[in-house]
Amino acid sequence: MSLYPVCPSHQRQGISLRELSRLADIRHAALSELSNGKRENINFSHIEKIADALGIDEIREIIDLTEVNE
Repeated sequence: MSLYPVCPSHQRQGISLRELSRLADIRHAALSELSNGKRENINFSHIEKIADALGIDEIREIIDLTEVNE
């Protein structure tokens, strides 16, 4: 399975990537790469931190899990 970020949830809540970086304690560069689709993988603890920072209970609001046939 691969992780693909969904349209940035932080924007819907009016939070900049820099503010999300501060709230979630994740490097701004990592969030920027994820948001722009330049990063294909993410540490699960980062997903949890992002969800906590945005007050999201359902991770599918942040990422889309897609099975990849190789």
